[in-house]
Amino acid sequence: MSLTRAADLPEHVDVLIVGAGLSGIGAAYYLQRDHPSKSYALLEARGATGGTWDLFRYPGIRSDSDLHTFGYEFKPWTNDKSIAGADAILAYLRETAAEYGIDRKVRLHHKVHGAAWSSQDARWVVDVERTDTGERLKLSCRWLFCAAGYYRYDQGFTPRFEGVERFQGRVVHPQHWPEDLDYKDKRVVVIGSGATAVTLVPAMAGAAAHVTMLQRTPTYIVPVPAEEWLAKVLRKVLPKAWAHALMRRKNIGMQRFIWRFCQRYPHVARRLIRWTNARQLPKGYPVDEHFNPPYNPWAQRLCIVPDADLFKAISSGQASMVTDHIETFTEKGLRLKSGQELEADLIVTATGLNVQALGGIPLTVDGAPVHLADRVAFKGMMLSGVPNFALALGYTNASWTLKVGLLCEHFCRLLAHMDAHGHSICTPELSDPAMPTRPLLDFDAGYVKRSLEALPRQGEQAPWLMSMDYQADTRMLCKDAVSDPHLRFSSPVRPGREAS
Repeated sequence: MSLTRAADLPEHVDVLIVGAGLSGIGAAYYLQRDHPSKSYALLEARGATGGTWDLFRYPGIRSDSDLHTFGYEFKPWTNDKSIAGADAILAYLRETAAEYGIDRKVRLHHKVHGAAWSSQDARWVVDVERTDTGERLKLSCRWLFCAAGYYRYDQGFTPRFEGVERFQGRVVHPQHWPEDLDYKDKRVVVIGSGATAVTLVPAMAGAAAHVTMLQRTPTYIVPVPAEEWLAKVLRKVLPKAWAHALMRRKNIGMQRFIWRFCQRYPHVARRLIRWTNARQLPKGYPVDEHFNPPYNPWAQRLCIVPDADLFKAISSGQASMVTDHIETFTEKGLRLKSGQELEADLIVTATGLNVQALGGIPLTVDGAPVHLADRVAFKGMMLSGVPNFALALGYTNASWTLKVGLLCEHFCRLLAHMDAHGHSICTPELSDPAMPTRPLLDFDAGYVKRSLEALPRQGEQAPWLMSMDYQADTRMLCKDAVSDPHLRFSSPVRPGREAS
């Protein structure tokens, strides 16, 4: 029997992180902080780090959470703007990666096409393409950590519009914003009502002849200060790390309070938001037509507008809102079901994302394909029946990174537990395969509802519950024991050897 030469084996690391955006860079930091002896690499399919913040180039792109909570706990946010633009966020991410040497572990243009787990070898073998050269290679790892986000980077969602081919102007999706697009003095219609639309409208309003936001259904829109005076004061009198920690704690508490208030008192929350909107708009403005959603607050994510910029654009006459359904595109613009016609030179389809779980990476376990819809999330970071696999999914009711940071800390605790007890394999297992489940994300957004059948599920209680409570998650992920009755630890089963 011939022996396999070492040169024929794929390169091996302890942890392979897929995605070099916000989540991937954070995962790398916690891993090298808590396990400096473990080897790791980050694979990034695109040609630059930063994920979302490098990909999107549309006007005004910014965070929809404050950076004291959206940023990392370990890296103070010192920019004056709490609601920051993409350039500032991207600079922050890349500074973090450089400061901690994470950028040296990133391999750009490495697209993962699949990953296969072998229980006999206790490792993943990952099929990778070098997109800059076309070369195919394999890497192996003990743990595979997916930080690839939750939507398709190469394709945004655009519904089928009747007559779109007749339109003589230009149609653009924000996810694929052309560098050469000139909208100065152009009539612009932005189709959509989510965070992208409410960002685009005021950002384009200054240069365009007029911008119309065309929505089918209103969204809750809340003005917030772009800069927080308290943060400026604290940075003047305290070390940056202390000021950041205090602002982070304050904003975590505020986010939690607002979400719980909306859940407990939805009708009061609705009235408060309406009152706030009416104060920002001209007297007699039809608030109930354009700012009165048919659902309760936080059934979908609230849209925030820094310094009330959307309301200012509407009040100045540079922008307007229309709530109606599209009947058809025409040569000159859009005809609505009400009969109204909107003329446009440019139409922006801010119509959402295409959700793609695990970055679209197909998984197999001992030769059997993993069907995500048949799996249940364990503590929001692993999948039932899938060994040595972790994923980063953040909050939908607060800053995404708050949850990701807790998951990364728990992941490192899990590795330490395995090392201490001599385990090689860790697999979440359902004790009751007939356990009732529900969609992974209890969220009424269209992009989520379109993708439910392709996503894993969640249970009704911990550890199978996809918790959205930061305090409860802090206890479970950072303080409670790592071991769990639903978590099976083992070692490889070699031919001719009993399981350990």
